[in-house]
Amino acid sequence: MLVHVASRRRKPESVRAAFPGATVIDVTSRGPEPWVRFSPFYPHGDIPVPLTPGVVAASVEGIWQALKVFDQADVDPGKLSVTSMTGLKRTVRRYGPVRGHRAGLHGETLLDYPAARRQIYLPAYRWVLEHRLSDLVDRLRGLAGDGVVLLDYTTNGDPSDTSSPLSHAALLARHLADRWPAEAPS
Repeated sequence: MLVHVASRRRKPESVRAAFPGATVIDVTSRGPEPWVRFSPFYPHGDIPVPLTPGVVAASVEGIWQALKVFDQADVDPGKLSVTSMTGLKRTVRRYGPVRGHRAGLHGETLLDYPAARRQIYLPAYRWVLEHRLSDLVDRLRGLAGDGVVLLDYTTNGDPSDTSSPLSHAALLARHLADRWPAEAPS
């Protein structure tokens, strides 16, 4: 199985030259149907919120943003129901420095960035891959025999590497290769 991840910011001819014969698929929020559904912003609905039994969200990004805690703002449960793929981000410019992510909507513990990736983002995104996108995952596996390049804005697939944002396309590539990262704190 040949699955690669490349930056969406690269020129298309550069990507085609680097991966001749591969199918190039944009899995970002600006990608075409049906591949846009792999975006963490896509509102699949009824996604279980990690560490919060009985609570669901519209999107993975909604979960990530809802549980983020800033110096001037705690969790924002309203982000869990956003279905527009816009208006999800909560920024340091508005709320001050990020203190961490709350371990659940009503949790007392603040998780650092790597732990939050492993305990919040990874389980939520994997749930979507397994419960909302299994048909498209199978299609990608079929295409991967001839090579697939997944486009994303970042290419970091290591939850422990906090030097750059985590790439959902890289996580998807790892899922396709049965190499999902550990979700327990490392």
